[in-house]
Amino acid sequence: MVRLARELDRRDFIRIMTAGLALMPALGTAGLAQVVGRRRSRVSLVRTSDRKRGVKAALKLLDLKAVRDKKVVIKPNFNSADEAPGSTHNDTLSQLVTELHDLNARTVTLGESSGPPQTRRVMQQKGTFDLARDFHFDVVDYEQIAEKDWVTFPGAHWPQGFSLPRLVVDAGYNVSTCCLKTHGSGGVFTMSLKLSVGLTPKSIRRIMHASPDMRRMIAELNTGYRPDLIVLDGVAAFTDGGPSRGELKAGNVMIAGDDRVAVDAVGLAMLKSLGANQAIMGRKIFEQEQIARAVELRLGVERADAIDIITGDAESKAVADALKLILAQG
Repeated sequence: MVRLARELDRRDFIRIMTAGLALMPALGTAGLAQVVGRRRSRVSLVRTSDRKRGVKAALKLLDLKAVRDKKVVIKPNFNSADEAPGSTHNDTLSQLVTELHDLNARTVTLGESSGPPQTRRVMQQKGTFDLARDFHFDVVDYEQIAEKDWVTFPGAHWPQGFSLPRLVVDAGYNVSTCCLKTHGSGGVFTMSLKLSVGLTPKSIRRIMHASPDMRRMIAELNTGYRPDLIVLDGVAAFTDGGPSRGELKAGNVMIAGDDRVAVDAVGLAMLKSLGANQAIMGRKIFEQEQIARAVELRLGVERADAIDIITGDAESKAVADALKLILAQG
């Protein structure tokens, strides 16, 4: 194994190992899990209604020195051009880009494929190209990339496999920025794990949405890459409906971390605290199919008590303490 790792490019090695995990039965990964499994994860939380302040404060609580001199690729939530949490708020995105530049990122590129609306149209409606000019980042429309720019992976519930952009798979530093909301079209919730759907070709999304294994398939998409930073904007939340429109409530939190399972678990606890639909309230967090399959695949923490919520002020700590109780109860 060591010899193989030396001979292969580091990212090719990770890609092969990850694909192997996606295919191996859960019981057969026990030995490897000792190496791959993550024992604890830190998630930062800031109580605020100011998105720019929230991003800045949430990132300050994390150690992000690894951004320096990296080519950063951002995946936003541009499913549509609807107002947040229907899509990523421009304040969240612009502040995130500002922070990445301040951390000395070499370049910043935003890549996305919207759906069902045309990606370029969504970006135009959101003013993304003007934002890119003003805040100095590049934009890639995954609907327009060539066939050679996709990488195909196996997935236990994906009979023909699935594809992700090479830009993301080979990125020096991946950033995901998602919203806090339920998903009324079969996903149950849409946060950092579900964000990966926007990295796939539109043709295979139709297959996923028609499958009874949709939530497991969502988790499996995440075996093809790993975000180094996740920012979940919970200033506003959909507690029913979604992803574009739904029952709107004020969450007034910004959440960040590098573990998709941990971030989504904290997000689910936040939805429970706000009083969400039965699909959220009636099932324990780690029994949600997206989460359960992600845990099987060793994509993050395996249990709620392995999540450390870090805060920087009394108001944020009060929210975190309440969420810890919800996490403990499921």
